[in-house]
This record gives sequence, C-alpha cells and structure tokens, in this order.
Amino acid sequence: DPLTDSALIELTEKPDHPLPEVKFGDSAQVFPGDWVMAIGNPFGLANTVSVGIISAIGRPFPVAQSRFAQVLQTDAAINPGNSGGPLLNMRGEVVGINTAIISNSRQGQVGNVGIGFAIPINVVRTLLPQLRVGKVTRGRIGVGIGPIPADALDEFGLNDRNGAVVLNVAPGVAADKAGLEPGDVIVSYNGKPLMNRDDLVAMVTATKPGTTVPIGIVRNKQPQTLSITVEELDLEAEASGRRAGNRGGGSGA
Repeated sequence: DPLTDSALIELTEKPDHPLPEVKFGDSAQVFPGDWVMAIGNPFGLANTVSVGIISAIGRPFPVAQSRFAQVLQTDAAINPGNSGGPLLNMRGEVVGINTAIISNSRQGQVGNVGIGFAIPINVVRTLLPQLRVGKVTRGRIGVGIGPIPADALDEFGLNDRNGAVVLNVAPGVAADKAGLEPGDVIVSYNGKPLMNRDDLVAMVTATKPGTTVPIGIVRNKQPQTLSITVEELDLEAEASGRRAGNRGGGSGA
C-alpha cells in the first residue's frame, strides 16, 4: 500500500515450531512525551535499538502528490535501514512502523537529526483485511482542499473554521458531477461534521467506492446539501491529471 508504505507478507516455507511474535499496541493512546524505542538495521547494523520520545502525533507527511499521511514524529534515532522496523512503546508493543526521516542533505549527510516518522499501527491494522487479499481500495471525490483562512469567516458566512475550502475540482469526476465548485466550504460528510480538511480526506478515503453520501456545504453564505457518489482512488491517474494541469494547492480528497 503506497500511501502507508506497508505490505503484508506470507511465509512460503512454514517453520515446524511457533515463531516469536510482537503484539500490536494502540497508537491512539500515544501522546507527545511518551517514551518509545525503534528497532532496525541502520547502515547494516542488525538489531539496533534506539530510544527517544514521541515529538508529535498527527504530523502531515507527504506520501503522494497532494496526499498526506498523519504520522507519529519521534526523536528516537532513525537512520537508513530502519524503515519497516517497529516503533515500540515501553510495554514492547508496536505503535508504529518507521518509514522516513528528515536528514541534513544540504551538507551531504544522510542520517538522524532527531526527526523521524512512523505510520501509526492503528492505520496499518485497519488495512490488514485488504492487504490479505492483495489490494487496498480507497475512495476519492476529486477535489483539492485547504483550511479555512482565519480572516475569511465573514466572507464565507461561517462562525468558525471547522471544515475545508474547495480549491479546485477535477473535471468529470465525482465532485464535478455532484456540483461542487471552487470556493465551496465543505462542513459535513455523510452526516458527520468536519473539524478540518484532514477529517474530510480520512472520511472520503475510508468510503467504499460506489457509495453515495450527502455532503454539507456553505456556498455564498448559504448552507446546502449535495449528494456525491464516491469513486475509487487511482493514485497514478490522479497524479497524471495534476501534471496535465489540474493543480492547485492543498490536500487531495
């Protein structure tokens, strides 16, 4: 699954004895300041353990054009060779899968500078049934969205910044067919209010393609409800469409 950089593998030769296994923790119970350990093979040094804390949760990290994963940030030393290794809590439970680092590449140094990222294990856990059959399917409506500017509440006719502004609409896709327009503010999806654009992305991608859902919008300061039939996310097609001119800032949904 490219959006979480994860895969499920199966042994083709089964051992004749039980294998040791590590337990999954609950990444929803991880908070900044919690101690964690990272295990991997940095620079080919097998079974290396490093220790640190959770620096941030829900950190947006780019995983495809205009698409972001909400990751755990840690200062536990993560280097090339740590990717795919577990991030463990102090009970030895996996709370994340180490996937990326920020390195001091300007000075030609590729290594730990105290900023590493891990995919929360709860995200991977929900994908296991789909990974088991070999394909992860996600929903898409075909919009670029951004946060509501703090100084534009009156302009949009809003009382708060909960929701997401439509920045652009891909032609011929679900959002276009439903009548969404740039400048619309999406405030609810399938009856659930949105806190921010990340909420919308998460809800859309979790929706089974072919499902029709109501979305609440504010257009010209007036609330409206539109019905939208969610399509299947095709990352390659989406990227090609953006390269062909369907750009615009913000996240994709």
